[in-house]
Amino acid sequence: MIFRFPYHGYFTLLYPRIVQAKRISTRDVFALCLMAACCFCSSQAIPETPAHQPAALELTVPAAFHFIAFGDARFHDPLDAEPSNAAVRQAIVAAIDQDRPSFISIGGDLVYDGENSRDWQVWDSETASWRRDAIPVYPAIGNHELRGNEKSGLANYFRRFPQINGSRYYSLHAGNCLLLVLDSSLDEIAGPQGQWLKQRLDALPASIDFLFLVLHHPPYTSSKMSYFHGGHSARPAEESLAVMLEARQPQMHARIIVIGSHVHNYERFEHGGVTYLVSGGGGAHPYIVKRKPNDLYRDPGVNYHYLLVEVTPDQVVVTMNKLEFRGDKQVWTKPDSVTVLENKTAVPTPGH
Repeated sequence: MIFRFPYHGYFTLLYPRIVQAKRISTRDVFALCLMAACCFCSSQAIPETPAHQPAALELTVPAAFHFIAFGDARFHDPLDAEPSNAAVRQAIVAAIDQDRPSFISIGGDLVYDGENSRDWQVWDSETASWRRDAIPVYPAIGNHELRGNEKSGLANYFRRFPQINGSRYYSLHAGNCLLLVLDSSLDEIAGPQGQWLKQRLDALPASIDFLFLVLHHPPYTSSKMSYFHGGHSARPAEESLAVMLEARQPQMHARIIVIGSHVHNYERFEHGGVTYLVSGGGGAHPYIVKRKPNDLYRDPGVNYHYLLVEVTPDQVVVTMNKLEFRGDKQVWTKPDSVTVLENKTAVPTPGH
């Protein structure tokens, strides 16, 4: 029995005797089939190993629990006051520790310069109380984590948070809440992260009453890049993310709450049934925001703060805890809060 095989050019390198004969006898069929099978297997995409899959974290919490959210602390040399106010961030760290939250969500810009090991040593030192009291921290990547050499910055970042297993974006399930933590330096609604996000939204369990999206760049802000005293405009990528979320919200059981940072102030918006919070008052030099009419928080001044997020089976209450210094005295107030009720009427739609 004789077989002719057309792929002479490829096989010449490995099986010159067979190809030179230009015919394959029965005795060579088995070797050829084995080689073809190996080539086929090696040409297929290698599935992501668990180490490369976005982390899917589970945290056991009571039915009623609370966590902290904030961003833009910019841990840095305390003697350099330009990037960050050390007294503010240290006071916020201490207040958070006293609140004993189930966990802390940080929306990026943990440090001023991601590649700078000294900035990360300041983080290590100033947040030691959180580790002492076993308070887990779940961060999002901000632009300052990537500042300088991105590879070094990410290495410093992942070294501090081994629980996220090298994931630039990941999920955290806690009670009746799911947090989807995004990397806003990557495409949020396309590419691998966008595909992952849509898959998580499509497969959202019915037991999830509140869905939090945490990312650095906010979809809505009153701030503008053109402000001479500093500011950031909303970017088209996050605006597109908001359009997608608001299209899905009416068909979802879970209520969506988006927490961004990047703008060094506090803002609150409601659009399409979605609650949007901007929490960038963790210590970085403040931005003065000219409030738009749809910004539900009206204070035009400096707003150093963190968010206390209290979760029960039927509602989430988010309270802004604001810090001011009057001389050396810390003054804490609660000038804003929002309550998001469990959705008792919407019926989940398959595929959404």
